[in-house]
Amino acid sequence: MSAELHITLAGAERVVAAGTTAGDALEADGRTVIAARVNGEPRDLAHVLGEGDEVEPIEISSKEGRAIVRHSTAHVMAQAVQELFPEAKLGIGPPVENGFYYDFDVPQAFHPDDLKRVEKRMREIVKQGQLFSRRPVSDEEARAELAAEPYKLELIGLKGGADQEESVEVGAGQLTIYDNLDPKDGELQWKDLCRGPHVPSTRSIPAFKLMRTGGAYWRGSEKNPQLQRIYGTAWESREKQDQYLHMLEEAEKRDHRKLGAELDLFSFPPELGSGLPVFHPKGGMIRKEMEDYMRKRQGEAGYKFVNTPHLTKSALFETSGHLPWYADDMFPAFELDGIDYRVKPMNCPMHNLIFRARGRSYRELPLRLCEFGTVYRYEKSGVVHGLTRVRGLTQDDSHIYCTKEQMGGEIKSLLSFVLSVLRDFGLSEFFLELSTRDDSDKFIGDQADWDEATESLRQAAEESGLQLVDDPGGAAFYGPKISVQVKDAIGRTWQLSTIQLDFNQPKRFELEYQAADGTRQMPVMIHRALFGSIERFIGVLVEHYAGAFPAWLSPVQVVGIPIADAHAPYLQDVAKKLRERGIRVEVDTADDRMQKKIRNAQKSKVPYMLLAGDDDIANGAVSFRYRNGEQKNGVPIDEAISEIVNAVEQRL
Repeated sequence: MSAELHITLAGAERVVAAGTTAGDALEADGRTVIAARVNGEPRDLAHVLGEGDEVEPIEISSKEGRAIVRHSTAHVMAQAVQELFPEAKLGIGPPVENGFYYDFDVPQAFHPDDLKRVEKRMREIVKQGQLFSRRPVSDEEARAELAAEPYKLELIGLKGGADQEESVEVGAGQLTIYDNLDPKDGELQWKDLCRGPHVPSTRSIPAFKLMRTGGAYWRGSEKNPQLQRIYGTAWESREKQDQYLHMLEEAEKRDHRKLGAELDLFSFPPELGSGLPVFHPKGGMIRKEMEDYMRKRQGEAGYKFVNTPHLTKSALFETSGHLPWYADDMFPAFELDGIDYRVKPMNCPMHNLIFRARGRSYRELPLRLCEFGTVYRYEKSGVVHGLTRVRGLTQDDSHIYCTKEQMGGEIKSLLSFVLSVLRDFGLSEFFLELSTRDDSDKFIGDQADWDEATESLRQAAEESGLQLVDDPGGAAFYGPKISVQVKDAIGRTWQLSTIQLDFNQPKRFELEYQAADGTRQMPVMIHRALFGSIERFIGVLVEHYAGAFPAWLSPVQVVGIPIADAHAPYLQDVAKKLRERGIRVEVDTADDRMQKKIRNAQKSKVPYMLLAGDDDIANGAVSFRYRNGEQKNGVPIDEAISEIVNAVEQRL
């Protein structure tokens, strides 16, 4: 065997000794660089390099580096649990966004005090500096070593066909076990079935915290045993972790479910069923403002409003291609007059029928159909969450039919339209995600059509000047899409608007238009949901603004507060003038003292309070109090009305 190897290190050719590890080549300290990418695959720093290998560092602060730290921390947690609870059986322990979890089969649910004990033992393990050591094993060896772990044995049988999170444990091909070794004498401390990679030592885990426990069905199926899941978070530094924990505190204060109840916006009556919200008058007013605004903007942009029913014959979704791929997300069919019907999970097939209802000419294109269409999707009970994951949702849905020649320009103008609307709602920090086809068999249609559609979306996205992130395999089954990702006031990312190109449904519905030369041509179809859903968008806005909506969206824009009962008629006259200008105003005539009325208005997050006493009445003025506590006294009525009206009209 040659004593030398030729490798490529960070783009430069290097000659190293045989037996050199990735960590040696990178001169990694296990603190900043905690793993390597060898020929594009993540590997431990202890991975021995071969001839021609291309080696790149994986830094702890990168997305991939954080995932490795979190996965390693999950192993440390599982070791601590089994040391403290020897009867615990191991499920899976993958990294997830912002943290990790591990599932355990234990006789009793974990108590908060148990988490404190586990975290204490984890810190001892981290301080000990145990080494992560990878060891390839055969299926038979893995079964023998893990004979006491029934869930691991099941995963071994699923090797290569495991779900995404399970594949962290088993992967495909050669199985591997990771041993946690004492750094002093190499004695085995604990082991787990895992594909890796891991940090070199537990000392490479700078910051972690256990967060909470919960129940989780094994492999996500209600038919399987319910395990106990412990969630945690881990970061590349204490500072980053503290920032994340602070964000969680802010998020808890902004939780739209909590604020929705406090502000009397919406509720989730159990009599209706999971994921089916109702909007109260104040929440209904927010919806109305959103819809009115969108109707105005879409009307100005040349959209045509349509309306479609809530249910249809099931066969419609066979024609569209949804039923074979989307059935699990639909509510079950029900029979009427010997025919299967379903409540609709999407509007696009019905819009296709509208296009097909009569002959179409190229002169009509692009034809932009839009609808506030309520659809119903069977979300699993475990993922239903407030307004952001519901079973009944209203989409500001649009389907645009155009020629191939119009396609590029239409996508660019559509993306510009979407971003301008989101900015009007006070959202300003965006990036784009391009979801494309991969080798999965879930995608339909010709590859050439997919390539053309993908390139059109990519070009429009790049010309927007926004950051573009690729999402291979994330496309809808019928075509690629651009998703607008929005950051809220505390830095969280939400997927909102989507733009999808579709060459397949026009084929399936045999949509045609007459071209200028008299031939029959098939249009291109563009799907667009600007808010995603109205329900979800309201949930995002509640949290973005912490319930303190800008004046134009606030359910109540002004509250009149009389200093004494005798001043109420004066404020009623002011309120009448405001209503005549389209302002939503109330006068608080309750028996409460003035200071309590002010507190009530502030608690309700009303943008403006108008106070009036003897001096105000004498001077034809009001005292102007803002939501942030600032106050201007002796403001003439006309001036006060003008300031409020201007703020609303300018969407402030």
